[in-house]
Amino acid sequence: MLIKNIGLMFSGDVANPVLDADSILVEGGRIAAIGRGLQGAGAVWDAKGCAVMPGLIDNHVHPAFGDWTPRQNQLGWIEAFVQGGVTTMLSAGEVHIPGRPKDPVGVKALAIAAQRCFSAFRPLGAKVIAGAPVAERGMTAADYAECGAAGVQLLGEIGLGSIREPEEVAQHAAWARAAGLNMMIHCGGPSIAGSNRMGFDQVVAADADIVAHINGGPTSLSAEELTRVMAATTRAIEIVHNGNPRTALHALNTLREMGRLDRLVLGTDSPAGSGVQPLGVLRTVSFLASVGGLDAGLAIAAGSGNIGKWRGLEQGVLAAGRPADIVFIDAPIGGAGRDASESLALGDLPGIGLVVIDGEVRVGARSRNTPPAARVPELA
Repeated sequence: MLIKNIGLMFSGDVANPVLDADSILVEGGRIAAIGRGLQGAGAVWDAKGCAVMPGLIDNHVHPAFGDWTPRQNQLGWIEAFVQGGVTTMLSAGEVHIPGRPKDPVGVKALAIAAQRCFSAFRPLGAKVIAGAPVAERGMTAADYAECGAAGVQLLGEIGLGSIREPEEVAQHAAWARAAGLNMMIHCGGPSIAGSNRMGFDQVVAADADIVAHINGGPTSLSAEELTRVMAATTRAIEIVHNGNPRTALHALNTLREMGRLDRLVLGTDSPAGSGVQPLGVLRTVSFLASVGGLDAGLAIAAGSGNIGKWRGLEQGVLAAGRPADIVFIDAPIGGAGRDASESLALGDLPGIGLVVIDGEVRVGARSRNTPPAARVPELA
Protein backbone atom coordinates (compact mmCIF):
# COMPACT_ATOMS: atom_id res chain seq x y z
CA MET A 1 0.00 0.00 0.00
CA LEU A 2 1.19 3.49 -0.89
CA ILE A 3 -0.46 6.54 0.67
CA LYS A 4 0.30 9.82 -1.09
CA ASN A 5 -0.74 13.49 -0.98
CA ILE A 6 -0.98 13.61 2.82
CA GLY A 7 -1.53 17.16 4.02
CA LEU A 8 -0.51 16.76 7.69
CA MET A 9 1.24 13.80 9.24
CA PHE A 10 0.90 13.53 13.01
CA SER A 11 3.62 11.14 14.16
CA GLY A 12 2.43 10.23 17.67
CA ASP A 13 5.95 11.07 18.89
CA VAL A 14 5.83 13.79 21.53
CA ALA A 15 9.40 14.84 20.64
CA ASN A 16 8.53 15.38 16.96
CA PRO A 17 4.73 15.51 16.69
CA VAL A 18 4.40 16.59 13.02
CA LEU A 19 6.51 15.02 10.28
CA ASP A 20 7.77 16.78 7.15
CA ALA A 21 6.38 14.13 4.82
CA ASP A 22 3.51 13.55 2.43
CA SER A 23 3.58 9.80 1.77
CA ILE A 24 3.77 6.45 3.55
CA LEU A 25 4.78 3.11 2.05
CA VAL A 26 3.33 0.02 3.74
CA GLU A 27 4.66 -3.50 3.23
CA GLY A 28 3.68 -6.66 5.08
CA GLY A 29 1.43 -4.79 7.51
CA ARG A 30 4.22 -2.46 8.62
CA ILE A 31 5.40 0.97 7.64
CA ALA A 32 8.30 0.50 5.23
CA ALA A 33 9.09 4.18 4.61
CA ILE A 34 7.89 7.71 5.29
CA GLY A 35 8.92 10.65 3.15
CA ARG A 36 8.03 12.86 0.22
CA GLY A 37 7.08 11.62 -3.22
CA LEU A 38 7.50 7.95 -2.36
CA GLN A 39 6.72 5.33 -5.01
CA GLY A 40 5.53 1.78 -4.51
CA ALA A 41 3.57 -1.13 -5.90
CA GLY A 42 0.16 -2.33 -4.75
CA ALA A 43 -2.87 -0.29 -3.78
CA VAL A 44 -2.35 3.47 -3.99
CA TRP A 45 -4.45 5.70 -1.75
CA ASP A 46 -4.66 9.41 -2.52
CA ALA A 47 -5.16 11.22 0.80
CA LYS A 48 -6.43 14.30 -1.05
CA GLY A 49 -4.58 16.59 1.37
CA CYS A 50 -6.18 15.26 4.56
CA ALA A 51 -4.17 14.40 7.68
CA VAL A 52 -3.07 11.06 9.01
CA MET A 53 -2.29 10.02 12.58
CA PRO A 54 -1.35 6.76 14.29
CA GLY A 55 -4.23 4.57 15.37
CA LEU A 56 -5.35 5.84 18.76
CA ILE A 57 -4.74 3.67 21.82
CA ASP A 58 -7.32 3.54 24.59
CA ASN A 59 -5.17 3.03 27.66
CA HIS A 60 -8.11 2.18 29.91
CA VAL A 61 -10.98 -0.16 29.09
CA HIS A 62 -12.77 -2.90 31.01
CA PRO A 63 -13.65 -5.68 28.54
CA ALA A 64 -15.53 -8.84 29.40
CA PHE A 65 -15.64 -11.55 26.72
CA GLY A 66 -16.52 -10.97 23.09
CA ASP A 67 -17.69 -7.64 21.75
CA TRP A 68 -20.23 -7.18 24.56
CA THR A 69 -20.24 -5.30 27.83
CA PRO A 70 -22.36 -6.54 30.74
CA ARG A 71 -22.02 -3.15 32.44
CA GLN A 72 -24.10 -1.48 29.72
CA ASN A 73 -25.51 -4.64 28.10
CA GLN A 74 -24.28 -3.30 24.79
CA LEU A 75 -23.13 -5.26 21.76
CA GLY A 76 -20.50 -4.13 19.27
CA TRP A 77 -18.81 -1.54 21.47
CA ILE A 78 -15.28 -2.51 20.45
CA GLU A 79 -16.08 -2.23 16.75
CA ALA A 80 -17.62 1.17 17.49
CA PHE A 81 -14.33 2.30 19.03
CA VAL A 82 -12.49 1.38 15.81
CA GLN A 83 -14.94 3.67 14.01
CA GLY A 84 -13.64 6.34 16.41
CA GLY A 85 -10.01 5.83 15.38
CA VAL A 86 -9.03 3.48 18.22
CA THR A 87 -6.97 0.56 16.95
CA THR A 88 -5.59 -0.75 20.26
CA MET A 89 -7.18 -1.12 23.71
CA LEU A 90 -5.60 -2.09 27.02
CA SER A 91 -7.56 -3.71 29.81
CA ALA A 92 -7.44 -2.16 33.26
CA GLY A 93 -9.13 -5.26 34.65
CA GLU A 94 -12.05 -7.44 33.61
CA VAL A 95 -13.92 -6.28 36.70
CA HIS A 96 -17.41 -6.07 35.21
CA ILE A 97 -17.72 -9.76 34.44
CA PRO A 98 -20.72 -11.00 36.44
CA GLY A 99 -19.57 -13.07 39.41
CA ARG A 100 -15.93 -12.08 38.96
CA PRO A 101 -13.82 -14.52 41.01
CA LYS A 102 -11.74 -13.02 43.81
CA ASP A 103 -9.83 -16.08 45.06
CA PRO A 104 -6.27 -16.53 43.70
CA VAL A 105 -7.12 -19.53 41.53
CA GLY A 106 -10.13 -17.80 40.00
CA VAL A 107 -8.27 -14.52 39.48
CA LYS A 108 -5.52 -16.31 37.56
CA ALA A 109 -7.96 -18.40 35.55
CA LEU A 110 -9.97 -15.35 34.47
CA ALA A 111 -6.87 -13.39 33.49
CA ILE A 112 -5.40 -16.22 31.43
CA ALA A 113 -8.73 -16.95 29.74
CA ALA A 114 -9.24 -13.28 28.83
CA GLN A 115 -5.70 -13.02 27.47
CA ARG A 116 -6.18 -16.12 25.35
CA CYS A 117 -9.61 -15.10 24.03
CA PHE A 118 -8.68 -11.61 22.92
CA SER A 119 -5.40 -12.79 21.42
CA ALA A 120 -7.55 -14.77 18.98
CA PHE A 121 -10.47 -12.32 18.65
CA ARG A 122 -10.08 -8.92 16.99
CA PRO A 123 -13.39 -7.12 16.35
CA LEU A 124 -12.96 -5.07 13.16
CA GLY A 125 -9.20 -5.61 13.58
CA ALA A 126 -8.96 -4.02 17.05
CA LYS A 127 -6.01 -5.17 19.13
CA VAL A 128 -7.44 -5.76 22.60
CA ILE A 129 -4.70 -6.50 25.12
CA ALA A 130 -6.76 -8.19 27.81
CA GLY A 131 -6.19 -10.42 30.79
CA ALA A 132 -5.48 -7.95 33.60
CA PRO A 133 -5.90 -9.65 36.99
CA VAL A 134 -7.09 -7.56 39.91
CA ALA A 135 -4.84 -7.79 42.96
CA GLU A 136 -6.58 -9.55 45.83
CA ARG A 137 -5.52 -10.54 49.33
CA GLY A 138 -4.25 -14.10 49.38
CA MET A 139 -2.32 -13.77 46.14
CA THR A 140 1.43 -14.41 46.29
CA ALA A 141 4.51 -13.81 44.19
CA ALA A 142 4.01 -17.28 42.70
CA ASP A 143 0.51 -16.34 41.50
CA TYR A 144 1.79 -13.31 39.60
CA ALA A 145 4.69 -15.34 38.21
CA GLU A 146 2.23 -17.96 36.95
CA CYS A 147 0.20 -15.27 35.17
CA GLY A 148 3.31 -13.82 33.55
CA ALA A 149 4.55 -17.23 32.44
CA ALA A 150 1.15 -17.92 30.86
CA GLY A 151 1.33 -14.81 28.66
CA VAL A 152 -0.53 -12.28 30.80
CA GLN A 153 1.08 -8.86 30.26
CA LEU A 154 -0.90 -6.56 32.53
CA LEU A 155 -2.01 -6.07 36.11
CA GLY A 156 -5.37 -4.36 36.48
CA GLU A 157 -5.90 -1.29 38.62
CA ILE A 158 -4.53 -1.91 42.08
CA GLY A 159 -7.30 -0.84 44.44
CA LEU A 160 -10.23 -2.31 42.54
CA GLY A 161 -9.94 -5.41 44.72
CA SER A 162 -9.19 -5.97 48.40
CA ILE A 163 -5.62 -4.56 48.35
CA ARG A 164 -5.68 -1.06 49.82
CA GLU A 165 -3.04 -0.42 52.51
CA PRO A 166 0.23 1.20 51.32
CA GLU A 167 2.38 -1.69 52.58
CA GLU A 168 0.38 -4.39 50.80
CA VAL A 169 0.05 -2.20 47.70
CA ALA A 170 3.85 -1.96 47.53
CA GLN A 171 4.26 -5.70 48.07
CA HIS A 172 1.83 -6.74 45.34
CA ALA A 173 3.26 -4.17 42.93
CA ALA A 174 6.74 -5.57 43.51
CA TRP A 175 5.54 -9.13 42.88
CA ALA A 176 3.79 -8.05 39.68
CA ARG A 177 6.85 -6.16 38.45
CA ALA A 178 9.07 -9.16 39.12
CA ALA A 179 6.66 -11.24 37.02
CA GLY A 180 7.02 -8.79 34.12
CA LEU A 181 3.52 -7.33 34.37
CA ASN A 182 2.89 -3.75 33.29
CA MET A 183 0.59 -2.25 35.93
CA MET A 184 -1.85 0.51 36.83
CA ILE A 185 -3.04 1.85 40.16
CA HIS A 186 -6.47 3.30 40.77
CA CYS A 187 -6.30 6.98 41.79
CA GLY A 188 -9.29 8.66 43.37
CA GLY A 189 -12.45 7.66 45.17
CA PRO A 190 -14.10 4.23 44.92
CA SER A 191 -15.47 3.56 41.43
CA ILE A 192 -17.53 0.41 41.98
CA ALA A 193 -18.72 -1.53 44.98
CA GLY A 194 -15.77 -3.20 46.65
CA SER A 195 -13.15 -0.82 45.35
CA ASN A 196 -11.15 1.60 47.49
CA ARG A 197 -10.09 5.23 47.71
CA MET A 198 -6.49 5.29 46.55
CA GLY A 199 -4.67 8.47 47.40
CA PHE A 200 -1.15 9.84 47.68
CA ASP A 201 0.21 7.20 50.06
CA GLN A 202 -1.03 4.23 48.03
CA VAL A 203 -0.09 5.65 44.63
CA VAL A 204 3.44 6.53 45.68
CA ALA A 205 3.90 3.16 47.40
CA ALA A 206 2.92 1.28 44.24
CA ASP A 207 5.16 3.18 41.82
CA ALA A 208 3.00 1.62 39.08
CA ASP A 209 3.68 2.21 35.40
CA ILE A 210 0.42 4.14 35.06
CA VAL A 211 -1.37 6.34 37.58
CA ALA A 212 -4.90 5.60 36.39
CA HIS A 213 -7.42 8.39 35.83
CA ILE A 214 -5.60 11.17 37.66
CA ASN A 215 -8.82 13.14 37.08
CA GLY A 216 -10.94 10.55 38.83
CA GLY A 217 -12.61 7.36 37.83
CA PRO A 218 -14.94 9.20 38.11
CA THR A 219 -14.36 10.81 41.56
CA SER A 220 -11.19 12.89 41.68
CA LEU A 221 -8.83 13.63 44.51
CA SER A 222 -8.27 17.30 45.33
CA ALA A 223 -6.03 19.33 43.04
CA GLU A 224 -3.56 19.72 45.90
CA GLU A 225 -3.24 15.97 46.44
CA LEU A 226 -2.96 15.35 42.71
CA THR A 227 -0.10 17.84 42.48
CA ARG A 228 1.71 15.94 45.24
CA VAL A 229 1.12 12.66 43.40
CA MET A 230 2.52 13.95 40.12
CA ALA A 231 5.55 15.47 41.82
CA ALA A 232 6.33 12.34 43.83
CA THR A 233 6.07 9.86 40.94
CA THR A 234 7.96 9.58 37.68
CA ARG A 235 5.56 7.32 35.82
CA ALA A 236 2.74 7.96 33.34
CA ILE A 237 -0.24 10.10 34.36
CA GLU A 238 -3.55 9.15 32.78
CA ILE A 239 -6.45 11.47 31.94
CA VAL A 240 -9.72 9.71 31.11
CA HIS A 241 -12.87 10.76 29.33
CA ASN A 242 -15.02 9.41 32.17
CA GLY A 243 -13.47 11.66 34.77
CA ASN A 244 -13.45 15.17 36.22
CA PRO A 245 -12.74 17.75 33.47
CA ARG A 246 -11.52 20.39 35.91
CA THR A 247 -8.79 18.22 37.40
CA ALA A 248 -7.97 16.91 33.91
CA LEU A 249 -6.92 20.45 33.00
CA HIS A 250 -5.05 20.76 36.30
CA ALA A 251 -3.10 17.60 35.49
CA LEU A 252 -2.34 18.83 31.97
CA ASN A 253 -1.08 22.18 33.23
CA THR A 254 1.01 20.56 35.98
CA LEU A 255 2.73 18.20 33.54
CA ARG A 256 3.25 21.07 31.09
CA GLU A 257 4.91 23.15 33.81
CA MET A 258 7.11 20.17 34.68
CA GLY A 259 8.14 19.86 31.04
CA ARG A 260 6.94 16.23 31.14
CA LEU A 261 4.16 15.95 28.57
CA ASP A 262 5.74 12.62 27.65
CA ARG A 263 4.11 11.29 30.85
CA LEU A 264 0.57 12.19 29.68
CA VAL A 265 -1.56 9.27 28.46
CA LEU A 266 -5.26 9.04 27.61
CA GLY A 267 -8.06 6.53 28.08
CA THR A 268 -11.81 6.38 28.40
CA ASP A 269 -12.33 4.15 31.47
CA SER A 270 -15.23 2.53 29.70
CA PRO A 271 -17.54 0.69 29.67
CA ALA A 272 -18.55 2.29 32.93
CA GLY A 273 -21.48 3.91 34.65
CA SER A 274 -20.90 6.88 32.36
CA GLY A 275 -21.52 4.65 29.37
CA VAL A 276 -19.62 3.55 26.28
CA GLN A 277 -17.83 6.30 24.37
CA PRO A 278 -16.57 5.21 20.92
CA LEU A 279 -15.22 8.73 20.40
CA GLY A 280 -13.95 9.12 23.96
CA VAL A 281 -10.23 9.22 23.15
CA LEU A 282 -10.77 11.54 20.18
CA ARG A 283 -12.99 13.80 22.28
CA THR A 284 -10.34 13.95 25.01
CA VAL A 285 -7.73 14.89 22.40
CA SER A 286 -10.06 17.68 21.21
CA PHE A 287 -10.75 18.80 24.79
CA LEU A 288 -7.06 19.09 25.64
CA ALA A 289 -6.27 20.86 22.37
CA SER A 290 -9.13 23.36 22.58
CA VAL A 291 -9.90 24.03 26.24
CA GLY A 292 -6.41 23.05 27.43
CA GLY A 293 -4.55 24.87 24.67
CA LEU A 294 -2.35 21.85 23.93
CA ASP A 295 -0.85 21.62 20.46
CA ALA A 296 -2.90 19.15 18.40
CA GLY A 297 0.14 17.02 17.62
CA LEU A 298 1.00 16.72 21.30
CA ALA A 299 -2.60 15.88 22.21
CA ILE A 300 -2.61 13.11 19.59
CA ALA A 301 0.71 11.80 20.94
CA ALA A 302 -0.87 11.53 24.40
CA GLY A 303 -3.47 9.23 22.87
CA SER A 304 -1.02 7.15 20.86
CA GLY A 305 2.78 7.18 21.10
CA ASN A 306 3.02 8.10 24.76
CA ILE A 307 0.86 5.08 25.62
CA GLY A 308 2.94 2.83 23.41
CA LYS A 309 6.07 3.98 25.21
CA TRP A 310 4.75 3.42 28.75
CA ARG A 311 3.07 0.13 27.85
CA GLY A 312 5.98 -1.32 25.88
CA LEU A 313 4.04 -1.52 22.60
CA GLU A 314 5.27 -1.21 19.02
CA GLN A 315 2.22 0.70 17.83
CA GLY A 316 1.33 4.31 18.48
CA VAL A 317 3.96 6.00 16.31
CA LEU A 318 4.19 6.52 12.57
CA ALA A 319 7.74 5.42 11.80
CA ALA A 320 9.51 2.91 9.59
CA GLY A 321 9.28 -0.60 11.03
CA ARG A 322 6.21 0.11 13.16
CA PRO A 323 2.79 -1.52 12.64
CA ALA A 324 0.78 0.23 9.91
CA ASP A 325 -2.06 1.42 12.16
CA ILE A 326 -3.08 4.62 10.40
CA VAL A 327 -6.16 6.86 10.72
CA PHE A 328 -7.11 9.47 8.11
CA ILE A 329 -8.70 12.61 9.56
CA ASP A 330 -9.77 16.01 8.29
CA ALA A 331 -11.84 19.03 9.26
CA PRO A 332 -15.54 18.18 9.46
CA ILE A 333 -17.79 19.58 6.77
CA GLY A 334 -19.29 22.86 8.00
CA GLY A 335 -16.68 23.45 10.71
CA ALA A 336 -14.60 26.60 11.14
CA GLY A 337 -11.26 24.81 10.90
CA ARG A 338 -9.46 24.43 7.60
CA ASP A 339 -7.78 21.16 8.54
CA ALA A 340 -7.68 18.58 11.33
CA SER A 341 -5.25 20.59 13.45
CA GLU A 342 -7.37 23.75 13.39
CA SER A 343 -10.53 21.76 14.03
CA LEU A 344 -9.06 20.16 17.15
CA ALA A 345 -7.82 23.55 18.38
CA LEU A 346 -11.34 24.93 17.93
CA GLY A 347 -12.94 22.03 19.79
CA ASP A 348 -14.49 20.29 16.79
CA LEU A 349 -14.13 16.57 16.24
CA PRO A 350 -12.33 15.82 12.99
CA GLY A 351 -14.05 13.48 10.58
CA ILE A 352 -12.49 10.06 10.12
CA GLY A 353 -12.21 8.94 6.52
CA LEU A 354 -10.30 5.66 6.73
CA VAL A 355 -8.90 3.37 9.44
CA VAL A 356 -6.05 1.03 8.57
CA ILE A 357 -4.87 -1.67 11.00
CA ASP A 358 -1.73 -3.68 10.23
CA GLY A 359 -1.90 -2.42 6.66
CA GLU A 360 -5.49 -3.55 6.11
CA VAL A 361 -8.36 -1.13 5.57
CA ARG A 362 -10.90 -1.77 8.33
CA VAL A 363 -13.06 1.36 8.07
CA GLY A 364 -13.44 2.60 4.52
CA ALA A 365 -14.55 5.93 3.05
CA ARG A 366 -16.19 7.45 6.15
CA SER A 367 -16.56 6.51 9.80
CA ARG A 368 -20.14 6.01 10.88
CA ASN A 369 -19.45 7.72 14.21
CA THR A 370 -17.76 11.01 13.31
CA PRO A 371 -19.06 13.98 11.33
CA PRO A 372 -18.21 13.69 7.62
CA ALA A 373 -14.67 14.76 6.78
CA ALA A 374 -14.22 17.50 4.21
CA ARG A 375 -11.62 15.39 2.39
CA VAL A 376 -11.51 11.63 2.27
CA PRO A 377 -8.88 9.38 0.69
CA GLU A 378 -9.60 7.65 -2.59
CA LEU A 379 -8.03 4.73 -4.41
CA ALA A 380 -5.90 6.25 -7.15
